Amino acid sequence: MRPRIIQHDNQIGFSWATSAGTPTTLSVLVAVDDEPSRLCATHLSALDDALIDAARRFGELLGGGRRAAGAERDELRELHRVLDLLCRDYATAADTAGVAPDVRAGKIIGTAMLMSILARQSLGLLGPAPLDGALDVPELGVVGGHGDFVVVDPGRPWRGGRWVLRTESGRRLPLTLEMMLFDSSGVNKDAARREHLDAMESVVTAAGMPGADPLDVACALDWLLYDWLMAHRDGPDSAGVLLPGDSAAQQRAATVTVAAAAGSVTARASIDPALA
Repeated sequence: MRPRIIQHDNQIGFSWATSAGTPTTLSVLVAVDDEPSRLCATHLSALDDALIDAARRFGELLGGGRRAAGAERDELRELHRVLDLLCRDYATAADTAGVAPDVRAGKIIGTAMLMSILARQSLGLLGPAPLDGALDVPELGVVGGHGDFVVVDPGRPWRGGRWVLRTESGRRLPLTLEMMLFDSSGVNKDAARREHLDAMESVVTAAGMPGADPLDVACALDWLLYDWLMAHRDGPDSAGVLLPGDSAAQQRAATVTVAAAAGSVTARASIDPALA
């Protein structure tokens, strides 16, 4: 008998069990299974199904149509916890099994992380964005200037950075990748995407440096992921994520997305017992 997926009626997400019915994780299974890549693919398929169900059940709450109240808040906490753990389990298992995350993995893990971020945003559980409180307040109307990716602290690269609009008058206004790609003129979109992915990779690498603060890492990765994923949805009312560019660009985006998702969960697990 093979390991199997366990999912009950109304359960958020799913879990793994051994052939004997003992609860386990994908990362444990792939270390001893003779078809680890098949288990990783099964995990992604089950996660994809779970996301479809989550969108049906929580779409209005995640999209900001209304605020969660009462038991709904508990359900959103469970949603983000389960999605976080399933994403980290996939990343760990893929690394153990030597399975490179492909485009499908990038899309599914990206969608799961966007839902997790939106759930935590609804609950007020997201930390501050990079440079929060340090930028000027934008005004209505068209603003001239150029966009730069600004690193918060070069000496502490785990704190990440964000896009900033430098105006002709010298003001620094908050900017997003989505605005760069779709609401601005004269932008080298491919270069902007590469720079954003570079920034995510930098934070993932810096997370292992001595002195790296887990909360700083989590805030940096959550913001970079949110900014990237919101800019690459398959529609304005969808949490489904697409990957842009040719096959090489898509492959790199998938690899970075999976690594950043796992990095965010790992950082938050050090301060959130529910993710330990």
